[in-house]
Amino acid sequence: MRIVDIVEVTKPIASPIRNAYIDFSKMTASLVAVVTDVVRDGRRVVGYGFNSNGRYGQGGLIRERFRDRILEADPQTLLDQSGTNLDGHKIWAAMMQNEKPGGHGERSVAVGTLDMAVWDAIAKIAEKPLFHLLAERKGITADPRVFVYAAGGYYYPGKDDSALRREMRSYLDRGYTVVKMKIGGATLAEDQRRIEAVLDEIGTEAQLAVDANGRFDLETAISYAKMLRTYPLFWYEEIGDPLDYALQAAMSEFYPAPMATGENLFSHQDARNLLRYGGMRPDRDWLQFDCALSYGLVEYERTLDVLEQFGWSPKRCIPHGGHQMSLNIAAGLGLGGNESYPDLFQPYGGFPDGVEVIDGHITMPELVGIGFEGKADLIKVMRELAE
Repeated sequence: MRIVDIVEVTKPIASPIRNAYIDFSKMTASLVAVVTDVVRDGRRVVGYGFNSNGRYGQGGLIRERFRDRILEADPQTLLDQSGTNLDGHKIWAAMMQNEKPGGHGERSVAVGTLDMAVWDAIAKIAEKPLFHLLAERKGITADPRVFVYAAGGYYYPGKDDSALRREMRSYLDRGYTVVKMKIGGATLAEDQRRIEAVLDEIGTEAQLAVDANGRFDLETAISYAKMLRTYPLFWYEEIGDPLDYALQAAMSEFYPAPMATGENLFSHQDARNLLRYGGMRPDRDWLQFDCALSYGLVEYERTLDVLEQFGWSPKRCIPHGGHQMSLNIAAGLGLGGNESYPDLFQPYGGFPDGVEVIDGHITMPELVGIGFEGKADLIKVMRELAE
């Protein structure tokens, strides 16, 4: 049993949307395939992965650094103790050979993309859905019912309040009970008007979360907090620079309602510093670490260990990214839910075909691996790469 090839292609996921910090007009993503010599049901086992939106494709790092470390390793050193499957932790260690600590940058995205494909292959070789495999390894029972919220509300050329309202109404019509919109890309008064338009549209049918994408300095963050705390929001997300723990801690003095952050923290050390110094409150705040951006599942398990050490429940984690890998982690390791992009970043976002959102939750289908084969438009693109 061995990995015989790893291939990568950089794909556009461009869109005219923008948030408070960046636009997505030139956004890309890496799609990778880990090809094994294992055959299941007459088809060679290939694991697939891709990186989350908001960070560009990592083709250079994957092709020039991490791919060859896996392929050049002795295949026997990459197998689990039984010798009947690949070992995700050993493969991760092979990728990270000769890497200095710290300075995670784009490296964590490249590794996280490959790690996703590795775990897809592992679950396929085991002939199990990944979420069941993760729960079994942890000695717990998987919960196939996962909370999801609809992320959108981007700034868009020509998009007025009525279009924003229609967008949010469409999410409610599809079964979502929490919706999210962007703030910080306009004046406070304009954003307040947009928020009130959405709240008027959704009424008591859903809750609204807002996301500043790390845009605010402390003064602006406080000004927004004083406005936002008058509304019944689900959370106030990524208020300032993700590494400005002092700003995050200060906000707990001005904003008593739930806050959320973590999507741009890429290691368990960063997570630990956030919990040490960021003033995050385990009874109400939310953590949004995204495995596809932060070295993958192997590192995510270390992050969950840090949370436990600090008295946090994994139920306070709702990962960023809207991809099926995080859905499997949520169902298999007991997270609080997952982000969803109903209309954006296709074909990579969303759920397998036929999966419906009911009362803000989806039920994981019994698909082997991560479940990419259940999404026709996505698996078509994936198989064009490696099969």
